[in-house]
Amino acid sequence: MKHNPGFLKLVDAARTRVKECTVAQAKARLDRGEVVHFLDVREDREFETDHAKGARHVGKGIIERDVETLIPNKGEAILLYCGGGYRSVLVADALQHMGYTNVVSMDGGIKGWRDAGYPMER
Repeated sequence: MKHNPGFLKLVDAARTRVKECTVAQAKARLDRGEVVHFLDVREDREFETDHAKGARHVGKGIIERDVETLIPNKGEAILLYCGGGYRSVLVADALQHMGYTNVVSMDGGIKGWRDAGYPMER
């Protein structure tokens, strides 16, 4: 997907403030039980099509509104993904601004997860 320059500038700025991991690192962290909350931040229709096995859907459009109810402990490990790793960086940045201290964005997103052959659900 071709992204607009303003969007890319916003994502690049957020990347300087957030932690990212590869798809393989994300899977390893999940397998070791290091992640408490595995969140898919894509749109509803994207999640309904398919998603990483075990992921919970909290779309980018509502996560800031709902996250403190869903995840009251701001120190718990949160792993975020989207389609390719752009929107999840923006969400990670927002959550950190809200006081969450253990947030990681999965670079490569669901595309990378699928390409690696990792488990999916519908």
